[in-house]
Amino acid sequence: MELIGKIKHIGTTEVFGANGFRKREIVVTTDEQYPQHIMVEFVQDKCDLLDNYKIGDGVKVLINLRGREWVNPQGETKYFNSIQGWRIEDFGTSQAAVANEAAASLNNTADDDLPF
Repeated sequence: MELIGKIKHIGTTEVFGANGFRKREIVVTTDEQYPQHIMVEFVQDKCDLLDNYKIGDGVKVLINLRGREWVNPQGETKYFNSIQGWRIEDFGTSQAAVANEAAASLNNTADDDLPF
């Protein structure tokens, strides 16, 4: 899956635990009628991919959706989702506008022949 937009925020690399697990978060704002601010986390060696980017850059982020289950001390099962980035590329604003227009035209097909 991919996410296209402009960088709104780039966090610092955080280190957790004795094993030195690394995590860095980025927020990408989509360019559409109702812009979305999507937080994506990069982990371990992927944190370094963000070093060459700055706020305002147009990017395409390749992502994986992750889900996990956790049972709390009371025995209740909880579920959590995260968006994990594994690649990031420059994607200029003109490219982003063309991609968003193409996506919008796919969603607005008036002569759809589906029965529902």
